[in-house]
Amino acid sequence: MPEGIGSDPRRRTSPARWRVLGHPDGILVYQARCIVENHGWSAPAAETTYKVVLGRAGVYRRRVNGRTAFADATSVLLLRPGDEMAVSHPLGCGDSYTCLEVDAEVLARRPDARRWFGGTGWAGSSDGALDLAHRMLAADLRRGLDHFEMAERLHRFLGRLLGFVSPDRESPDVDLDRAVGRRAATLAAHRQLADRAREVLAAGDFSIGLEEVARAVGASPHHLSRVFQRVTGTSLTAWRNQLRVRAVLDTLAESDGPPLRVVASEYGFADQAHLTRVVRAQVGHPPAHLRHLLTA
Repeated sequence: MPEGIGSDPRRRTSPARWRVLGHPDGILVYQARCIVENHGWSAPAAETTYKVVLGRAGVYRRRVNGRTAFADATSVLLLRPGDEMAVSHPLGCGDSYTCLEVDAEVLARRPDARRWFGGTGWAGSSDGALDLAHRMLAADLRRGLDHFEMAERLHRFLGRLLGFVSPDRESPDVDLDRAVGRRAATLAAHRQLADRAREVLAAGDFSIGLEEVARAVGASPHHLSRVFQRVTGTSLTAWRNQLRVRAVLDTLAESDGPPLRVVASEYGFADQAHLTRVVRAQVGHPPAHLRHLLTA
């Protein structure tokens, strides 16, 4: 696994800045920030390991085994050996993510091995608690852990992740199928509308209003709000708050980050108190405490 700048030599991928955080006992964990050289699709790359990809910032489109989807800072992706993925960056900005690559032999020794080996990959969105756990783990790995503690922490996180993506959790798509009577064209149109709204939200400065988002995607505010809720399982307001809290967490992780009042203004909050309320509601901690937890 490279550490520096360039394409992953093990497979054809987009160029990126890579940083390895650890490699204990058959689990490789690293962070990457893609470098966008063109907006088109990369060549499909076949996976050779079990892989968890957790979004941190930015947006991209992915095509996994022929199925295209939009991904942002909330995205979580589980890939299995043999899966093929290509990516593009239609907005021209590079995304950043954390990746865990796990050897099959390691998963085979876990008590939940059957769930890792059975079925297909999984794609969805993390909630605030899972995202914070991911970011705190990465911060601790950057600070430095011995291999024993590193392996234990990573195994605990894998168990938490598997619990989050339990097959017992009903996907928002199930409600969408019911709502539109399983008409394929309508399903596709609704998913496309929601993805376009996510692009607009991700490309904005968090001060964009509902009317502006609706105009950008060519829909009425009411129709957009209703469809977005059905496709994603959450409201546009809640999704926007997820995106901007993740952006705030990135800023709080910087050792020389700006004061909280400046952070509040930069990300469209009314004031520092508003920032604190929204961040606490999303991840359970106030920004000042999170700055202490996430700064490596």
